[in-house]
Amino acid sequence: MLDRGAGTIVSTCSVNAVLPNPLVIDCSAAKAALLNFPKQVGPRGARVNTASPGPVSTQLWLGEDGVDATVARTSGTEAEDVAKQAATDAVTGWFTRPEEVDDLIVLVASDRAGNVTGSRRKKTVCK
Repeated sequence: MLDRGAGTIVSTCSVNAVLPNPLVIDCSAAKAALLNFPKQVGPRGARVNTASPGPVSTQLWLGEDGVDATVARTSGTEAEDVAKQAATDAVTGWFTRPEEVDDLIVLVASDRAGNVTGSRRKKTVCK
């Protein structure tokens, strides 16, 4: 891609890139690297963008061993309450649907967004 001076990458990031979570420090470090990668290759012709959707209604968040259940176990609360609070903290007030993330990535990777590079799109922001 760099030799050609053209190409497109869209990665999925998270709030942990800028607000590291000590429970997933390895993930936080990897996400921070993804967030800074466009600065390294953008000037060489590669379009690199990052989608940072916030909480998404997947097994990672809402599964039996998801974030909500894990936080609930450690804090003595109910998983449903943790999920409800996470949704309330999101700008939109709800969890992002996986297909919303998919649609965003397809759009940003397409020629319709050909002049978009080094950008992050945050659907929600955790407080």
